[in-house]
Amino acid sequence: VQLVESGGGLVQPGGSLRLSCAASVFNFRSSAMSWARQAPGKGPEWVSGIYSDGSTYYADTIRGGFTITRDNAKNTVYLQMNSLKPEGTARYFCARVVPGSIPDMNDYWGQGTQVTVSS
Repeated sequence: VQLVESGGGLVQPGGSLRLSCAASVFNFRSSAMSWARQAPGKGPEWVSGIYSDGSTYYADTIRGGFTITRDNAKNTVYLQMNSLKPEGTARYFCARVVPGSIPDMNDYWGQGTQVTVSS
């Protein structure tokens, strides 16, 4: 199982980024996927999840501005982040949801992509 994130970078407050996660080896189409993040000096935080039927879930702390989508033809999951704030600075990780489990239960993780929100 391999998960490779991309799309991170430096963005000004109020800006947008779209993160991508390319998955390989496992049956992506039938797998639920999640995004999580870890800010400097803090523990990991689950952000969002998407199931094979397209249903989506978001952490209460996100409060809008983020949208998770998937493209099964490309084995890729995306996280569109709008209206970013400095507290959104973190390393963002893609993960597979444990089959049959809730979205913040994850078994395989990528290496992450860094997002820095700063002026």
